[in-house]
Amino acid sequence: MMTEPNVNPEQPEAREADRLGPRPLARPAVDPAQAAVFGRPSGVDGAFDQLYTPQKANGVSLAPPAPESLAEAFRRPPGAEGVLLERPREATGEPAPQDPPLWNSTADPWRDPGAGAVLAGPAMPAEDEEKPARRPAGALLSLPEVLFGRRVQPKALVLLGVVALLIGAAGGLVGWWVADTGTELTGSATISEAEAGKERPAGSVAEIAKRVSPAVVSLEVFKPGAESGEQGSGVMIDPQGYILTNEHVISSAAADPGVKVTAIFSDGTRTEAKLVGADQKTDLAVVKVNVTNPTVLQVGKSSDLQVGDTVMAIGSPLALQNSVTAGIVSALNRPITAGGDNGAPPVTYEAIQTDAAINHGNSGGALVDSTGALVGINSSIRSSGADGGSIGIGFAIPSDYAIKIAKALIKDGKVQHADIGINASSTVAGSSTMGAQVKNVAPGGPAANAGIKEGDVITKIGGRLVRDSAEMTVAVRAHDVGQVVPVQLVRDGASFVVDVTLASD
Repeated sequence: MMTEPNVNPEQPEAREADRLGPRPLARPAVDPAQAAVFGRPSGVDGAFDQLYTPQKANGVSLAPPAPESLAEAFRRPPGAEGVLLERPREATGEPAPQDPPLWNSTADPWRDPGAGAVLAGPAMPAEDEEKPARRPAGALLSLPEVLFGRRVQPKALVLLGVVALLIGAAGGLVGWWVADTGTELTGSATISEAEAGKERPAGSVAEIAKRVSPAVVSLEVFKPGAESGEQGSGVMIDPQGYILTNEHVISSAAADPGVKVTAIFSDGTRTEAKLVGADQKTDLAVVKVNVTNPTVLQVGKSSDLQVGDTVMAIGSPLALQNSVTAGIVSALNRPITAGGDNGAPPVTYEAIQTDAAINHGNSGGALVDSTGALVGINSSIRSSGADGGSIGIGFAIPSDYAIKIAKALIKDGKVQHADIGINASSTVAGSSTMGAQVKNVAPGGPAANAGIKEGDVITKIGGRLVRDSAEMTVAVRAHDVGQVVPVQLVRDGASFVVDVTLASD
């Protein structure tokens, strides 16, 4: 076992042997140039130089002298002695010296701020200027001199006034006597005139008529050299100049190429119209005019109409161009059969019934709704008597069907209609079944191929009831050629349905 030697800490040799010596002090070399810039000034040994040493007088430290700029600004002027401030005169009781006033109220009022403003001569008249002499006042003119230019005696003035008064009174009496002794049929009238202007809001009849009338034209159909011709109306439906009208209006032009058709616009412009196509079965036709930027009527949907809606008929009844009548929709989907002109077969179509006045010459004109959109082509009327005038029952071809026919005429010049291949008549009154009774069936036609026989009563075509032969015709033409349509029949008291493929007429 090893033991440490005993060391007495009181011995100096032992304490010095346990201590480490200090590190050597490293003093890097100093650049003489930097020492000249950043070193202490010459003769300064401490960290800071004491630039000023306070002076003491009788044991009191004196303040340092003031800067030269402040001493120059606040020192006494050269040659001044004593203090700068003086005691206030209120404390001493001495009166303050007063400077003489800048103005004198008696000699110079312009310098007196309390002087009143008056119109006078110059404020500072020149001493050598002479005052102008006052002009002597002349005699004043009297009233007679002013009126007559010379002196008149007062009596003459009074007499003149009396004469003027008598003349005025005599003139008034003469006028009163003339007015009072006139005849009973003559005299002055008091007429009350209306001051308020007419109200024509948007949607009124006047506003619609003004906007729509330029798109409705009159059509004159005549043969050169003839004394008279036919007249009707037409509707501009296309900016290229296409006009939609009734077939019976231009039927003579369709039959004879020598017959001329003239379109007359609302501003009186006349131009020749060329026949594009005509369809006798629907009583519709299209003619075309060569015009620039015509007014075109907007086409509405006749299917949106309801009974009671306001409508307007625009056309040329009895050659009275640009006539406007108003009414309501009296009925919809009314099957109408109208007699053909000049021996032509009757025309059957589904019509809008209206009580707006329609007369001869309105045919082919426009039936518009409350927005001014085209909803029908005026075509026929029911009348009584020999004159054939309107009795409030007019018919128009719905715009939905009329525009469809017009497009076909513009494209091909002709129209193909769906046909069922039978002739039928309305059932007689008292029959147990109401409908269209088949009279004959075309061999090999759509009805024959479907098994329809003579004597059958057709009561329904597609989704539409058939109550007479006219309704059967419009129900068939409402479909397209080649379409398969269910047809409900009654035969020997039994009801059944057959499918018929419609053909073209």
